[in-house]
Amino acid sequence: MPFLGQDWRSPGWSWIKTEDGWKRCESWSQDLERENNPRALTHSVILNSDDEEIFSNGEQEYTSKKRKKDHFRNDTNAQCFYREKWIYVHKESTRERHGYCTLGEAFNRLDFSSAIQDIRRFTYVVKLLQLIAKSQLTSLSGVAQKNYFNILDKIVQKVLDDHQNPRLIKDLLQDLSSTLCVLLRGVGKSVLVGNINIWVCRLETVLRWQQQLQDLQVTKVNDGLTLSDLPLHMLNNILYRFSDGWDIVTLGQVTPTLSVLSEDRRLWKKLCQYHFAEKQFCRHLIVSEKGHVEWKLMYFALQKHYPPREQYGDTLHFCRHCSILFWKDCRLALLFKDSGHPCTAADPDSCFMPVSPQHFIDLFKF
Repeated sequence: MPFLGQDWRSPGWSWIKTEDGWKRCESWSQDLERENNPRALTHSVILNSDDEEIFSNGEQEYTSKKRKKDHFRNDTNAQCFYREKWIYVHKESTRERHGYCTLGEAFNRLDFSSAIQDIRRFTYVVKLLQLIAKSQLTSLSGVAQKNYFNILDKIVQKVLDDHQNPRLIKDLLQDLSSTLCVLLRGVGKSVLVGNINIWVCRLETVLRWQQQLQDLQVTKVNDGLTLSDLPLHMLNNILYRFSDGWDIVTLGQVTPTLSVLSEDRRLWKKLCQYHFAEKQFCRHLIVSEKGHVEWKLMYFALQKHYPPREQYGDTLHFCRHCSILFWKDCRLALLFKDSGHPCTAADPDSCFMPVSPQHFIDLFKF
């Protein structure tokens, strides 16, 4: 009869011998259980399609305790996740492999937890999580959804600790909270994986994260040089290294000198030329009364109509010859060389292509 199980070469489950016999090992993950002081949701936030409250007033206290219990049980029963540097992306069944690689499986197996600690990969992972929150959250398996919120929790805690990239995380949480609100109204109940109480707790957690980021204050350091002590040409060079217009606007609010430098027309012209094509300029040309092109206004106008150019320090790569998705680094190159890289192309580097966050999702659309 045909083989219909999992890959027979997989290591299988981990087992431990007890007095009652052999039992399967399950790791307890408590990364997401930080519910010491959850923010309460008002009943107007979560409504079904008929504008009826999910929980009645008489059952509110009981339901709140129950959903916290369900959330904790769902979290502590989480299984171990892979931390692999590369995976096969197989899109059809073969004699050796049954089924195909899904988005959730790839998200579980690739090492995203370590990637967020790398400053080169942090923005890439955040953008990927944001795209998943907008359209692919319900396509993830239950285990992948647990992994998603565990990684998101680590990202938020990292931002709260080092005070870096808070705006990126605010945008991600805003999109995620909007998606969860839609799913918790009658629209998405049929496609949610798990108990509805688990999703209510997840929404509460996201709202709590948003409040923590809103209250985040960067401590001022009085020792050493400040931006005001730097010469004008160095301040100008700093502004020219930004690729996001909102970062330039924010930095311009620090000192009056930076405010003047951030309004430089040449600065915004180069930024527009970096992100957009000349044909797009003609469609949204903005000219002042004096006949000058308003490059700053054009940048934000073009941003509403066209996606800006994505820039990442490091991305996932895909081998078109052997369908391998991997993080490209020196250690992985040595691993391929020592263990026998499955790519049999004459020049493997020519087969490697960078994978944008959107391309990562498109790889698993069948």
